[in-house]
Amino acid sequence: MSFNPYLFFSGDCGAAFRFYGEVFGVEPRIMTGADVPPGESGMEGLGADQVMHAAIEINGGLLMGSDDPTGTGGAKTGIAVSYSAADAAEVRRVFDALAEGGTVDMPVEATFWSAAFGALTDKFGVPWMIDTAEQPA
Repeated sequence: MSFNPYLFFSGDCGAAFRFYGEVFGVEPRIMTGADVPPGESGMEGLGADQVMHAAIEINGGLLMGSDDPTGTGGAKTGIAVSYSAADAAEVRRVFDALAEGGTVDMPVEATFWSAAFGALTDKFGVPWMIDTAEQPA
């Protein structure tokens, strides 16, 4: 059993998951409305270019998402995607990549629980917390 975040976007899910794939060095799986077989129920209102499902997998964990066919995906509030990197250098690399075009909420720094922790909201409006299990010096 596991928890896997599922994010809803307002038309830019494909761009977001291609970006996340670049940041984490994995190939995203993206299915669009064009991939839906004709007559399939439950997919009404989904445009051919809209993402019906996207996913990236890292170490057995999934980050998934889709475009909200109503177009009201809105701001992502009250949540954050948490990523635990192997070490402080990887925290900084991932953080810097995700922060490009976004907003830094807490710069990467050592905390009492981690050698490196930072929080940001990426250019797609998704909040992130990046840390490592490495202990502070």
